[in-house]
Amino acid sequence: MPLLAIETTCDETAAAVITRGRQVLGSVVASQEALHARWRGVVPELAARAHVERILPVIDEAVARSGVGRADLEAVAVAIRPGLVGSLLVGLAAAKGIALGLRLPLVGYDHLAAHLYACRLAHGDRVRYPALGLVVSGGHTALYRLESPTTLERLGGTIDDAVGEAVDKAAALLGLGYPGGPWIERTGRDGDPFRHRLPRPLAADRDRLDMSFSGLKTALRVIVRPPGSPPDQPPPEGRARADLAASFELAAVESIVAKVGLALERTGLRLLLVGGGVAANTRLRAALVACGDRHRADVLVPPPALCTDNAAMGAIAWEHLDRGEDAGALLDVVPGTDRTVRNRR
Repeated sequence: MPLLAIETTCDETAAAVITRGRQVLGSVVASQEALHARWRGVVPELAARAHVERILPVIDEAVARSGVGRADLEAVAVAIRPGLVGSLLVGLAAAKGIALGLRLPLVGYDHLAAHLYACRLAHGDRVRYPALGLVVSGGHTALYRLESPTTLERLGGTIDDAVGEAVDKAAALLGLGYPGGPWIERTGRDGDPFRHRLPRPLAADRDRLDMSFSGLKTALRVIVRPPGSPPDQPPPEGRARADLAASFELAAVESIVAKVGLALERTGLRLLLVGGGVAANTRLRAALVACGDRHRADVLVPPPALCTDNAAMGAIAWEHLDRGEDAGALLDVVPGTDRTVRNRR
């Protein structure tokens, strides 16, 4: 008997039906990209309203695709942290209603732990613990030590912008679309990544595992819009834009990989699990595998469809259910960022 997982931490409304054997019977993701493209970033109030409109149709579609009925469900699971408070509450309300109506156990799971658990869905028994975890997304960039699928100890992360946020802003500076990740990667394929030597803030600092992307974004802005330039100056085009996109992408990737290598050295761990939307980037995936080879560590990354926000990774809820957890009506959300709770179980 499968469980129903619900994901509404940010701007994707998602639901999935997943068996105890981690087989995804039905999965639906409703994107809000077009809704937020005008502002080149997620507007929390609009995201929450869109979740209200889409949550029940998405759940119905996921159940329909699974081929099972609601009466066949064994439990309901919902992402409760971290995320946008309005978005989280929509998912929680739907999960509580269904669990109460069907008299099913209700458990909450950690969105970031679930991103790393996507490696379990993709690679099965190759995932083992303890392991090093890297989450790279629009809202989070952090390194974790994982003692188990649900126990995360934060080792370090961004002190300012998440890498995905910086990529979105870089794409806006270059006159590209939203979300910025696919646009930066596509545009940079035709560019020279060594044309501009952009900064890698904190990459050379071996005393800590923190990262920074604000200075990288500012350096790009100074090139694209030098001090004193008119506010309506058009963005670069053609080869100039491609070179900037490639150079920015390389600097961001090398900033991340430098800290991953340091973390592997410090911890002695021999397995890296990677999750989050930015993990879909081809250059980053290749660089992480190469880093793993240098440190004799295996690197597991989910396929791109499991990197971006989805409810299939809610399969992690089975880890909670197998321990007999059932929060019921007392379940609540924990909004915020990856720095809100350093240790989560």
